[in-house]
Amino acid sequence: MNNVTGKNQRSRAFLTVFLKEVKENLRDRRTLISAFLTGPLLGPLLFVMLINFTLNRELDKAEKPLPVPVIGAEYAPNLLDALRAGGVVPGAAVADPERAVRKQDADVVLRIASDYGKAWRKGEPVQVELFYDSSQRDANTSVERVSTLVENYARQQGAMRLVARGMSPSTAWPLQVARRDQATPQSRAVLMFAMLPYFFVITVFMGGMYLAIDLTAGERERQSLEPLFANPVARWKILCGKLAAICAFSTASLLMTLLAFAVVGQFIPAEKIGMELDLGVHFAAYVLLLMLPLVLLLAALQSMVAAFAKSYREAQTYISLLMLVPLIPSALLSFMPIKAQAWMYAVPLLGQNLGIMQLLRGDGVSVEQLGLCLAGSFAAALLALLATVQLYRSERLAISA
Repeated sequence: MNNVTGKNQRSRAFLTVFLKEVKENLRDRRTLISAFLTGPLLGPLLFVMLINFTLNRELDKAEKPLPVPVIGAEYAPNLLDALRAGGVVPGAAVADPERAVRKQDADVVLRIASDYGKAWRKGEPVQVELFYDSSQRDANTSVERVSTLVENYARQQGAMRLVARGMSPSTAWPLQVARRDQATPQSRAVLMFAMLPYFFVITVFMGGMYLAIDLTAGERERQSLEPLFANPVARWKILCGKLAAICAFSTASLLMTLLAFAVVGQFIPAEKIGMELDLGVHFAAYVLLLMLPLVLLLAALQSMVAAFAKSYREAQTYISLLMLVPLIPSALLSFMPIKAQAWMYAVPLLGQNLGIMQLLRGDGVSVEQLGLCLAGSFAAALLALLATVQLYRSERLAISA
């Protein structure tokens, strides 16, 4: 009878540890802020505010009158009229156009040579100069706008010269390129929301980070690990209870983030720039499924890294460095665009990144890709879990505790 009672007590150890850790950390303000505020809510709000600010600023610059200093405006009155028709307001000339654009006194400066009129009347090619600084991203819209107007004016005048000589304007363009852009409004959204997968990974990371630190290095500082390990319950059951608590907080954090993006995504004016963004239930369900193995993997890695630390502050340092790892796939795909291969979906973090990008494009994730992603990530999570269990069983942890 005593043996049966002991077995029942040990079988309930997992649930007891899980409920204990969840209850204790629900009273911890730092854990709650990290799990349910900083990542899940603040991230989506800042993301949407930044996107809205950028889009509205660029749209305003594309529509509002654009002041442009013009040097030698008196030499090309017809060109100036064409620029005014396009919304450009010619301004006073500046003495040093190079300095003006470097100091951001002007986004772009137009300079017309003094022999412009003479060359034009002779039918000779003429040249105007655009001064700008390509490193100033804020000026790109203005530069593109002025450049397009000048080029359109040049093409129009060239066609009129051909007509005046009794020739067809098409003579100057014997070859024409017909562009067939296959991008859909939804697939173009990837260009702007390429960092979205990183938000989800960081949300999972932040959701369980402080809990993972507290359940290892934190308890070591409070010297509460030794009583836990002294009881007859197997250490791996204690660890599983702690990991389950970390996973619960991380999953709740991810769900809140998905809900937040579904709500705030309605306020992104993507349609104004020819894009379509769908962050609704279908998107959220697939993201949740793709991210589930990462929840366990990151929980195990955080617990393992924090277990090597001798203090809470030291554990924070180690885990903060670990937080840089999820940035690698997003950075690689942003700076080194690659064609996705089947095996890539089996790589943890990279597979999730590729899958979420396909969802954003509206292409969906195939059964094979989903299976590879889940299998590869769950395999990595299992290895991390076994390594963490082995660490908890080691004498080193008991001595450190």
